[in-house]
Amino acid sequence: MNAASTMKRALHRLQRDTSRAMGRDALTGLRIQSRHDLVRLGSGYGGWIVPSSAINPHSVCYCAGVGEDISFDLALMERFGCEVHAFDPTPRAIEFVRRTVADVRGFHFHPVGLWERDEQLRFYAPSDPTHVSHSVMNLQQTDSFFEAPCRSLPSLMNEFGHARIDLLKLDIEGAEQHVLAAMLKDGLIVKVLCVEFDEATLEWTPERKQRIAATAEALLSQGYQLVAQEGRSNYTFLHGE
Repeated sequence: MNAASTMKRALHRLQRDTSRAMGRDALTGLRIQSRHDLVRLGSGYGGWIVPSSAINPHSVCYCAGVGEDISFDLALMERFGCEVHAFDPTPRAIEFVRRTVADVRGFHFHPVGLWERDEQLRFYAPSDPTHVSHSVMNLQQTDSFFEAPCRSLPSLMNEFGHARIDLLKLDIEGAEQHVLAAMLKDGLIVKVLCVEFDEATLEWTPERKQRIAATAEALLSQGYQLVAQEGRSNYTFLHGE
């Protein structure tokens, strides 16, 4: 990393810390509506902050992006007694689930990607071969890929017989903005939304910041509020409270 990149990262950290002290998110500019019922579930790498009062044993939870860490999924099940539907078409993720939690009651794994519609897509490899996450947006500009089926939220809900989604986690390597745009267009309301804006892990160019801020503002306009933000890219929204 060169001196210019180091300086930019330092400035971003300063902006982030200053904004948090003022109760705002540095990237989107949204005010963070802190709550007393927030809990963090899962590992340091794969965990998320959620409002505990919004989740119960009957909650319908969709977690997209498994990788090799389902600590959040399992913590949801343990704390609230709910079932979890998890989605990831990555071969290493499929093998990880088969090897570790194939027989865990209430954990339902589906080897498909989440997208704005049903179609077959290419998933491009990360630049570091030790990493597991692949991207339909090819965030890291690599040439290696595999193809896999992708599904939309309404299509999955129809198949599973779900009339609603109470918690949706999106850790899908850049595809989250397409899924969120389709969700808002369809009028699909999710009570708790945990989303990693993967472009926020890259250099904060004006174009990337604008795209993320526009998506966050669209959520705000539809009744969501930002209740937690962690690291550079993890955001938790709550609808209707």
